[in-house]
Parts: sequence; C-alpha cells; structure tokens
Amino acid sequence: MERFDVAVVGGGPAGSSAGHAAASRGASAVVLEKGVPRTDRPDRLGPDSTDAAGILDYWVDIMGIHPDEMPEGVVLGTLDRAEFIGPSESLTLRSTGIESSYDNFGFCMQRARFDDFLRDRAEEAGAEYRAGVSVRSVETDRDGDGPRHRLELASGDELGAEYLILADGPQRQVTNRVLDEYLPFDVTERLSTRETNHIAYQEHRRLPEEVFEEVAGAIKFWWGHMPGHTAYPWIFPNDDNVARIGLTMPIGMDIEAVENRGDYPLLRPDDERIPQGKEYIRRLLEQEYGDEYDIEDDFPLVENRGKSKGTETYAISSTRPIDSPTGAGVAVVGGAMGATSAFHEGGDHTAVRTGAIAGELAAEGDLAPYNARWKDAIGDEILRNVAMADIVHDYEPDDWDWAFATARKLLENSEGYGLFDTSNLRAGFGAAKLVTTYKRTKFSFRNGKYVQIGESDYTV
Repeated sequence: MERFDVAVVGGGPAGSSAGHAAASRGASAVVLEKGVPRTDRPDRLGPDSTDAAGILDYWVDIMGIHPDEMPEGVVLGTLDRAEFIGPSESLTLRSTGIESSYDNFGFCMQRARFDDFLRDRAEEAGAEYRAGVSVRSVETDRDGDGPRHRLELASGDELGAEYLILADGPQRQVTNRVLDEYLPFDVTERLSTRETNHIAYQEHRRLPEEVFEEVAGAIKFWWGHMPGHTAYPWIFPNDDNVARIGLTMPIGMDIEAVENRGDYPLLRPDDERIPQGKEYIRRLLEQEYGDEYDIEDDFPLVENRGKSKGTETYAISSTRPIDSPTGAGVAVVGGAMGATSAFHEGGDHTAVRTGAIAGELAAEGDLAPYNARWKDAIGDEILRNVAMADIVHDYEPDDWDWAFATARKLLENSEGYGLFDTSNLRAGFGAAKLVTTYKRTKFSFRNGKYVQIGESDYTV
C-alpha cells in the first residue's frame, strides 16, 4: 500500500491548494481527482471547473493569490462595477467598500485554466495530482495501527495517509460517508443536497458588438425576476465578445409553492412547473434584447467553451459552513464544507483559502487549529453572506425593488458594504430599517453561530 502524509480527495481549487500548501512545507501529499471531460480542457482530465468565475477586489486578498501570479489566459477581463437589477429598480456598485491590494473592482477568469494553474502549482511544489481516480471508501483506524486513514480507490488499489483533507465539492459524495462515522445524527439528512444546495446553469454566448460593449466591465444580476431563495440570473463578460449567461436556483422547487407568480418577470401564466435553466436564460435575453435582436441568431452558443457544447450545469453549496472532526485527522474544505456560497455565485477565493490552511496544518502535523483558523481567515466573508441570504430569504419582487431603491440612497454617503454603516441610520425610516435588519442579523450569527455542524457535535 502506498503511504502519504496527506491525502486530498478532490482536485478543484480547495484540493489543489491543500496539496500545494502541504507539499510546500515538506509533506508527502497526493491529490485524488475523479476527473471530468470538458470541451474547454480537451487535453487533460481535471475537476468539474464550473462556476461563473468572477473575483472581486478584496477576494484576491482572501484567496492569497494575486492575478499577476497567474499565467496568461486565466484572467479574461477586468471589472469596474456590479449591477443589481430588480423588476423596477436597480443598483450599481463601483466599489466593494473593502480595502484591497487589487486595484480594480474585480476580474473574470477562465475557470478551467484557473484550476489547471492551481494543479500545476501544486505539482511544482511536490504534490502528486492523480486525475481519473475515484475514492470508493475511507476507513479510519482509531487504534493507531497502520495508517490512520485507508482509502480504497475504484480501481481496487489502496493508499494510506495520516491526514485526510476532503475537498469533493458541495455534493459531498465522499465527505458525507466519512463524517457519518463521527456524528450522532444522519449527516446526509442534515446536509441534504436537495434541501441545502442550489443548482446553477450557464451558457457561453457570443454577444453582438454593441451589447458586449454595454456589459463589458460589469457583472450583472437580476434579482426578483424568478422565484426561490437566492435565485437569480446573471451575465459575466469574458473575452472576444463572449459572456457567461446563467442562473442559480434552489434544487427541486415546486411552482405550486410560489405565490404572486405574476410578479416575477421570468415566469409565465401557463407555466406548469419551474422552467428549466435554458428556458429561463432564453426568457431573460428576450426580455433584455428581444426588441432589437433575434436571440438565437444574434446571441449564438459558443460550443467550444464550457463543459459541453457551450453549456454547464453544476451544484453550489449552502451558505452555511461546517466544522471538521480535526481530532480524527480530517479537515473538510471549500464547497464540501459549505464555504462557497449560492448567494454570491460560487467562492473560489474561500475554497483556495480553506484548502491552503488545511494543507499547511496537516504538513505541520496538527489539524487541531483548523476550525479556528478558517474562521479567522474567512469568517467575516461567511458572516456577510449568511446574514444577507437570511435577510432576503422570503423576498418577493417588490421587496427587491424597495431594497435597491433604499440602498441607492444609502450609497450617496458610503461605498459598497459601507452602506450598512451605523451612520446611515439617520438616512430615513427605510434606510434605518435596512441597516438595522442587517446589523441584527449579523449579530445573531456572531461568534461562529453560522456553522451548521460544530466541532463539538463530533464524537472522536
């Protein structure tokens, strides 16, 4: 049986970063990635690599990797604003209001190339990266005989490791089975992907020149246009007049549960079920550009991009993260731990950072500080996302219009997240209500109360 200091399950941003951090500190590390064929990665297997792939300025510092370190072709274009569009009101942010080492508002990147960059970086540091390898099961030896963790692969081979880092994404196919050993309740029920996760769908389309000029530099989000908690379509500009046009929505939503259907611009009176992603996208493009363009002819799919024929479907994890059973030599990172977010469309920055922390501690031979370390590193970001997602949970179209109109007034005195500053309590009743709700919600999740499985829940 092969032996390693650190075994990492999953080779996306979190897993590759864990492998890089462990190997950089002298540990023997292997990253196991089941591998997914992709049109935009024709020459090698790799992770699923699917999200809208946008990074904001302060996310660069959370991630700990500046775009100047990335090879050519990863960054597709810089951003100068984010546009939030309600049914009748809108809001434009030109600053996040958070200090950053990165000079622009943000950037868009080619996610498969970004993953390949992280993989190459890990291998250069000395980690082994094995694609096309699936983990069938994990057995943990609590008595100290042999390797602490024994991983059985789909091939029938086995390998052992002292530390196990789980980075298998929001579907948690391996993570759930491992955590079940250490919890007094059914982890699959608690972390059910059909209840806590979202599905996302996106298309790569080439835009008419004048439309691309209009959206270039902006990430655009339409809130209150489709039903569901944190359900929204978006446009992310890429390069060569191509944009990613997609949406996020809860898994398994029933249209019969939707009240005020007529208030949602992307629903139709004769809809018998929630529309599929591709239908939502068609309706969005017709709504925004159908008066001037033939959508199918003028906004063609770019079939050599994305996962398959210009399209991608993927899961995004809940905004509520979990702690890890570090006493068992196990750390859960990235989407598997819920550090990425349906609220802000993914979270490569938090995935990279949590993976790096886990890899570093595993190499040093002590995962015990991990749960505290990841909270120190990304806790403020998680707290903002959990609070905002909780506030807007039951928002309907009129609520989004009110929120955007109110926030627009608050931005007259502040930038980005600064609109929630206490000083804005004097900006009128509506403004005070928005600011106070945000402050109270954040306070309710203080001191790590946003965690849905705590370290003390584990029996190790």
